[in-house]
Amino acid sequence: MYDVFISYTEQDGAWAGLLADRLAADGVRVFFDRFSLHPGDVVVHELEAAIRASGHGILVIGPDTASAPWARQEYAALVHAATEGRLRLIPVVFGDADLPPFAETRVWMDFRKLTGPAFDAKAAELARVLRGEDVSAGADAFGPVRPPRPPRPPDESVPASFVVCHARADAGYAELLADHLSRSGLPMWSLGDLKWGDDYLWTIRQRLRRALAVVVLMSPEAEESEDVTREILEGQRHSREFFPVLLRGERNYLLASSWYFDARSGALPGPDELRLLRRLSEAHRPDRAPGESPLLPPPPARSSVPASTFATPSPGPARTSLGRLETLLAEGETEHADLLTTTLLLEAVGRLEDGWLRRSDGRRLPDDLLAGIDERWSRFSGGRYGFGAQTRHSPLKGGRRADFTALCLGYGWRASLQEVVPKYQHFIERSGGPGFFPTLRNPQSEQYLDWYDQWTETVLSVHLRLRERGWPQ
Repeated sequence: MYDVFISYTEQDGAWAGLLADRLAADGVRVFFDRFSLHPGDVVVHELEAAIRASGHGILVIGPDTASAPWARQEYAALVHAATEGRLRLIPVVFGDADLPPFAETRVWMDFRKLTGPAFDAKAAELARVLRGEDVSAGADAFGPVRPPRPPRPPDESVPASFVVCHARADAGYAELLADHLSRSGLPMWSLGDLKWGDDYLWTIRQRLRRALAVVVLMSPEAEESEDVTREILEGQRHSREFFPVLLRGERNYLLASSWYFDARSGALPGPDELRLLRRLSEAHRPDRAPGESPLLPPPPARSSVPASTFATPSPGPARTSLGRLETLLAEGETEHADLLTTTLLLEAVGRLEDGWLRRSDGRRLPDDLLAGIDERWSRFSGGRYGFGAQTRHSPLKGGRRADFTALCLGYGWRASLQEVVPKYQHFIERSGGPGFFPTLRNPQSEQYLDWYDQWTETVLSVHLRLRERGWPQ
């Protein structure tokens, strides 16, 4: 049995040998071909056997790794073993290398520019991980890499918990908050619970999918963070509840219509907030009667939250862009792009806090914004989605509720007049027909009884504006 199998390219052999020697000196049982293989061994068979017998796999990544066919073959074998749960895969990056696309979903160790005592200290940390003494990677263990969503099935064994999302600059408060909530008896998960070698994108998405609520720490750094943005969008995609916590600056633009806990003084949630979170946890109990109305914390009914607990500041200047929308569409994050589209339109007319558009708001939507949104949806869908596709497929006839129903049927938003429209997370499962996206739905409004009316007004306001400007084009 081995603690670790080390995979490397010939060009990286000298550095990989130093790492193997250092790990072995720290008591790690290492398989490293240069001192583990013997004359007469069938190399392929020995490597396969070593992978099966190892608890961990290290992929050494240097400047030339991405172009090395043998490294890719060994990586494929290690990924297969990791997926089956037979080992934990940890990419290790050194020199001037960047993390290649085929490894970037794993929580990885950064040895770049480390020499002497710094190298020894990092290798000792890795040795503790391989010996099973320290498996926590922490929130700073990975870089901002965001490939498309891995096509892995959901893990139904993931326990429901409160999920804390934050920028690196807010890691200190996040650790205090997670500990505070855990000691209060609430099930918690945060980025600090990631382990070395975790497929972190998939892990975070599974946690958000099963979140009792998404606790978002709001700050200027969080608003600039692509990771926090995507975590909020993923929570909204699954119609999760949100508990925003304001640390600095203003509310995150994606949560502008949500109440929040004001922690600008550094305060942690008190008895009132903890009581709300417990009620939210209770609302998810397995024996809840179908259709039972939960008494939930943020986003709650506005009248149910003490005015002294939450605040509502004014919105700031525009804080998102068509560039971010294009990035999401280019990566195939269609649902995230759909939610961001709605946010772009709301922000353009100062309706982020309200979460929906009135008829009068539609007349103020900028032509260049509508055209920019349409161009990107059309380009990345091959003309299947976008305002142009919608107006060509099923143009708005008038501005009545019945006209909105006709659009719903035309775009596939409703299967029939009798159907009860599901929450966003189930609604998007039917996507595929021409004109389905953008839907202009706001999952944050689904807590309110009049959410369907808000959606109706939002869609009509936009499509009346499109008709006024001569769409379809």
